[in-house]
Amino acid sequence: MAVKPATAEPSSAPAAVPAGETTRAVVQAFLAARLAGDTARLTALFADEVDWLLAENPAVPWIRPRSTAAECAAQAAELAAYTVAEDARASVETFLVDGTEAVLMGHLSGTVRATGKPFSGPFALHLTVEGGRVTRHHLYENSLSIAEACTP
Repeated sequence: MAVKPATAEPSSAPAAVPAGETTRAVVQAFLAARLAGDTARLTALFADEVDWLLAENPAVPWIRPRSTAAECAAQAAELAAYTVAEDARASVETFLVDGTEAVLMGHLSGTVRATGKPFSGPFALHLTVEGGRVTRHHLYENSLSIAEACTP
């Protein structure tokens, strides 16, 4: 009886996607959902529990602590309710990805609906993506400009 040596068969299992590629794809989906105001998609992209950091600002109704996917996703709708959509601008000048971490830097501006006052300034957003969902959302922005725009 002859024994044939085992031959390697091609694997039908997909190759593992590097964490950085997954992070970039999730962040791009996050940005698209934010731009579209798609709260359902944002809720799906946020993890059940999120490490949310955005310096609390009592003068600004949409800036408050959050921790669940639904609360984090709702921030986009709250921002839209309190600001003039036609004046909203955000530009991303830097988009860095390292494994599960992403950092976006750019500039944002808008107008507060109740006061008609503008706000603007630079921002930095640090996101962590784990298991295909955003687990950390730390936003650093010109909170003074926003607070002044909210003050009658």
